[in-house]
Amino acid sequence: MTAADVYDDLRRLLNAWDPIGVADSVDDEYDCMIGPLLDRLRDGADREQIRTFLHHELIDHFGLSLPYEEDGMADRVMVWWTSTRVRGT
Repeated sequence: MTAADVYDDLRRLLNAWDPIGVADSVDDEYDCMIGPLLDRLRDGADREQIRTFLHHELIDHFGLSLPYEEDGMADRVMVWWTSTRVRGT
């Protein structure tokens, strides 16, 4: 799996989550989170650190004020990352 594959996989995961409901028309809306998420994951971030990052992005970057299931998304990111790491990336 190449770095581009990892990036694309994470983009698909974020777009499937789609907390602001625009991924059907704007496929790069959440790209701003990909690099920071990958950095955190590569540095050994745990589920709570990923959840905190997602929460911060939704509130401070995207300006949302309602809960958006960042707990479930943090779980999905961790499962995805574990499976990606197993595949050798």
